[in-house]
Amino acid sequence: MKNYIKLTVLFVVVAFASCSDVIDVPVQTAETRLVIEASLDWEKGTAGNDQTISLRTSTPFFETNTNTAVTGATVTVTNDADNSQFVFVDQNNGDYTTDEFVPVLNQSFTLEVIYNGEAYTATETLNPVPEILNIYQGIEDGFSDEDIELHVVFQDPPEEGNNVFFKFQNQGDLLPTLEIGDDRFVNGNEIDWWIELFDDEETDELESFQPGDIVDVEMSAISTPYKDYLEILIGQIGGSGLFEATPVAVKGNCVNLTNPENYAHGYFRLTEVNKFSYTFE
Repeated sequence: MKNYIKLTVLFVVVAFASCSDVIDVPVQTAETRLVIEASLDWEKGTAGNDQTISLRTSTPFFETNTNTAVTGATVTVTNDADNSQFVFVDQNNGDYTTDEFVPVLNQSFTLEVIYNGEAYTATETLNPVPEILNIYQGIEDGFSDEDIELHVVFQDPPEEGNNVFFKFQNQGDLLPTLEIGDDRFVNGNEIDWWIELFDDEETDELESFQPGDIVDVEMSAISTPYKDYLEILIGQIGGSGLFEATPVAVKGNCVNLTNPENYAHGYFRLTEVNKFSYTFE
């Protein structure tokens, strides 16, 4: 009887195992496109002459090939006022560099990338970043009267369209916290911008700052088109479940003049940047 039961169980297991089929689910793929990472950031207090533009190609989501560097392209940035041109030299690893760039506040510049016989271009203005008036910590303005907040006080210029972009990164963390200040709501006022919590990658939960934590801060001035681009981009990667953003094609400002349908991903931006580190007490 025991042998009979064993044989029956074995038959059932084999039967279920033989019924499993491999289902091949088709995955949507997109055309391979040029990806232009052209963020010319002029850190306040520096000459701003050393700049890098990176070119890559897009890959399918499940692609394991990580070598997508684009070499052999021609990359230039031109000052639209005096037509002075800055040539970015191919480093044969996807990066194109110059040590001769001359940043000029409130001046528009034009990027040109020639790759595979096609010309890509974009125009952006170098925005001045507001002066920081004060940096301090407190517990009065946040959602909790126990969690420490980091405050950055600055004077927003009266002109419209000079939005701010913050990147807060707790030292030791892999990813930063990104926040955007829309100029429409703060225009011309003294602003006290604060952050109370950060994302903990290990627990995937919001954590409060602790005494001894060191936070690196970058505060940039960005144009309204770039602000709109960032909001879409952050919405695509930041939502989940009920609050998940509807997937859309995130297009930057790089236009293909030769073949408009073959547009590039990425964005050409110029900005002045305030950088500092703060240690919580």
